[in-house]
Amino acid sequence: MKAPIVVSDREETATRLLASPARKSYDPMVEVDWEAPIPDDKFGLTPEWSTLYGTALWEEMTDEQKVEPTKHEAASISSVGLWFEILLMQMLLRDVYGRDKHSRHVQFALTEVADECRHSVMFARAGERLGMPSYGPHPMIHKLGRIWGGFFKGANAYASVMAAEEILDMMQRDFMKDERVQPLTRTVSRIHIVEEARHIRFAREEVGRRIEGAGWVRLQIERLNTAAVVYIVMKSMIRSEVYENAGLDPKRAIAEARSNRHYKDTVRTSGSKLMQFLDSVGLVGGPSKRLYQRVHLL
Repeated sequence: MKAPIVVSDREETATRLLASPARKSYDPMVEVDWEAPIPDDKFGLTPEWSTLYGTALWEEMTDEQKVEPTKHEAASISSVGLWFEILLMQMLLRDVYGRDKHSRHVQFALTEVADECRHSVMFARAGERLGMPSYGPHPMIHKLGRIWGGFFKGANAYASVMAAEEILDMMQRDFMKDERVQPLTRTVSRIHIVEEARHIRFAREEVGRRIEGAGWVRLQIERLNTAAVVYIVMKSMIRSEVYENAGLDPKRAIAEARSNRHYKDTVRTSGSKLMQFLDSVGLVGGPSKRLYQRVHLL
């Protein structure tokens, strides 16, 4: 039997987290040098995170040719992150709508919304500055997001938020440190990582509170909903159009990306912390395992 997650009092957590933005918050319009040149020889993301890294196609490309697909992959990831940030803001505002606005919990949630607004603008501006298409999720997923957002609540809402943020975080920690990567990508990653750390902590503790005492039926629903969100986010990260837009044979690139063992292993290893947490609160089990396996997190 798993040990229950230890969480502090909701107001204590929010009070502590509210001190963080007072100490360290960023305005991307000021912190990011949007006029700096975009080097032709820098990758859009850490090459080992490319869906093509280690494939036969990757080995056939010159160093110059490898740069372009990573720029498009980075733009695709950022655009999906932007889409999910907007859903997250909707969820937070609905969740606190009926709560006491004098509470520190509500005040931190509103502070997080302010952070996410800046992040969304930052992601949009970065894609524009790199000269990339505005990718986003598949149009059908985007439309379903309008409906799904209205049912986004409870433990699975916070678990989904935390999972999506952790997925982006695990990539950006590598991007931020890698001098082979575009300075713009590195700066955007650094800002996002610092501010998301408090958001992830907020979401983790809220998941623990809301899942506590859940009955069998509710637990199955929470598991499936959370896994479905993680599955959709992971599947949406890299749009198939990136390969053609990067000048590659799309059929071959898609086929090699889908069978890329290196990428699958990278996702599984980097996502282990996330999966350990979800398992510790009982959100991994039954059909949900199949969904996590299909996106290589298990």
